[in-house]
Amino acid sequence: MSENLLRHETSPYLLQHRDNPVHWRPWGPDALAEAAASDKPILLSVGYAACHWCHVMAHESFEDETVAAVMNRLFVNIKVDREERPDIDQIYMKALQALGDQGGWPLTMFLTPAGAPFWGGTYFPKTPLYGRPGFVAVLEAVSDLWQRERGKVTGQAGRLLDHLRRPEPSPEAMPALGPDLLDRAADSLLSLMDRERGGTRGAPKFPNASVLGFLDRTAGRTGRRDLAQLVDTTLTSLCEGGIYDHIGGGLARYSVDAEWLVPHFEKMLYDNGQLLTRLAAHAHRSGLFRIRIDQVAGWMAREMRLEGGAFAASLDADSEGEEGRFYIWTPDALAAALPPADAELVGRAYDIRPGGNWEGVSVPNRLRGDRLTDDEQDRLPALLATLRAERETRPRPGRDDKILADWNGLAITGLADSGFRLDRPDLIEAAETAYRFVATTMARGDRLGHAWKDGRLVFPGFAGDLAGMASAALALHRATGGAAYIEDAIRWLDALERHHGDGAGGFHFTADDAEELVLRPVERLDEATPNPHGLAASAHVRLWHLSGDDRWRARADRLLEAARPVMVGNVFGTASLLSALDLRLFGTLVLIVSSEGQEAEALLGTVRAARNPNLILDRRADGEMLPPAHPAHGKKAVGGKPTAHLCREGRCSLPVTEAAALAAALDAPDQVFI
Repeated sequence: MSENLLRHETSPYLLQHRDNPVHWRPWGPDALAEAAASDKPILLSVGYAACHWCHVMAHESFEDETVAAVMNRLFVNIKVDREERPDIDQIYMKALQALGDQGGWPLTMFLTPAGAPFWGGTYFPKTPLYGRPGFVAVLEAVSDLWQRERGKVTGQAGRLLDHLRRPEPSPEAMPALGPDLLDRAADSLLSLMDRERGGTRGAPKFPNASVLGFLDRTAGRTGRRDLAQLVDTTLTSLCEGGIYDHIGGGLARYSVDAEWLVPHFEKMLYDNGQLLTRLAAHAHRSGLFRIRIDQVAGWMAREMRLEGGAFAASLDADSEGEEGRFYIWTPDALAAALPPADAELVGRAYDIRPGGNWEGVSVPNRLRGDRLTDDEQDRLPALLATLRAERETRPRPGRDDKILADWNGLAITGLADSGFRLDRPDLIEAAETAYRFVATTMARGDRLGHAWKDGRLVFPGFAGDLAGMASAALALHRATGGAAYIEDAIRWLDALERHHGDGAGGFHFTADDAEELVLRPVERLDEATPNPHGLAASAHVRLWHLSGDDRWRARADRLLEAARPVMVGNVFGTASLLSALDLRLFGTLVLIVSSEGQEAEALLGTVRAARNPNLILDRRADGEMLPPAHPAHGKKAVGGKPTAHLCREGRCSLPVTEAAALAAALDAPDQVFI
């Protein structure tokens, strides 16, 4: 079939390529059957709508008639949106990395007609550049290899699949799942960090939210000042660097330099949801963090919220064919938008100066900006609002408006965490609205789909969808006390076990009734988002504390034990699992009985402001009994006053009725449980 078939798709990324002269096919049995019938290898191109280098390769090669003719003659060409089909992306990215390539997007892989990978790369320039071969030369060489040395190619593909199917080797030393493992992991991570600027040393710099969360958790539990300082430095750099959009709010995906100054300008929903969670944990002590929470939530509501209340996936890095054009400023642009004195103030505050700080223009930031007086600082919000309105007249970056269940789970969690910590009903309402959309429109029975766009649902979903939405449900339970959220979390975690469980404590990324691919991996490493194993383990621990049902403890323990070799061997990639282990070892239920009135609000306010990262909150009316197996069964209000009970590992503390006493108890490492 000699045509491009992407016009029938709903993915914004695939639709970006619908007019290419390349005869693109979406992934599916028809494309694989075509490859088998024509005896052609498959060229698999994987990317996403906000990917700058994906756009570059598209403009150079996929829109070029000559290059497209070579692709169409020699290959069956399949285009995949990695956000819509993360299962395909995961398999073939691991294959590329097994071949010795660092990986990245666009992902360009060559497959046998059966879908087995045998060679690949990322971005290929149209003509040779910086030691990279030209794309046409690559295409012809791969096709020639397929025609002349078929046995070598299929042998390579078979060996590569065998390698990918092998379990990761266990380290020789296997410490127990205990505090020592956590402390050693924190020390190991600290050795990789930039103490001066935050984040990992060198460039590029990513937010690495899971790593930051584990270090923050360890600092809160142990009181280690070195870890607390690193977390504070990193969060402050994220809030003041050019990686943050100071005009419109929101965090970019990463910084290309070591200073957090120049971003890769695409904005991803998952980064911003996780940033909200990280900032919320410190919002009571930092005015800057409270401001950023308000700005990020405002950006999500203004630019990312879709009809029905759920959130879009991303904003593109490019506009008018240039990376970052929407976001950069010059003194002349300020002068056109503001009176002279105001333009001068904004220029000083945000490092917008003649000559610029990046390629002749300026990325607004507060890292290099002047220190301001209180009066000058007070003038900035109104001036930034004016600049945002002016910026809205520029051609905007594209928005990928598909709804992803797992990424929305992170956004919902971030809004719920922020709303709870700051006592902001508006943020909690936004979280609940998004949650309802995913939990209803994207649900089929007790399961979830992965992506929703224009009435089409990608179903069944993946492990991350169920784990992410279960985590979001528990975050909303903490924020609202709504018991229905616990029921949802149980339903989705049971579906995760039933349809994704591997029988050994882990989860397959794909469901048992999903399309059969060349691999069905069990992947435990975090990426830019936390791994489903880490999310699920934490959710299991929370349900154990909330319900008293020991099956959740048993599931958490089995999951963590199965992950122990990976946790020992790859600390950086298992931060979400390490956080779950920390919660398993030190989690404390805070049960507030009679949760209405000013005295109850005072107790809740104490929990909101607590530094202890391992608190699991439940609220019950006086006389509303927990199950008999629960350690807090029978706990009541004392003297008719709202009362807090703290429980850990089957034992509870003496009741507390005063907010000051509860504050001391929540942060006391030697709290007595009886």
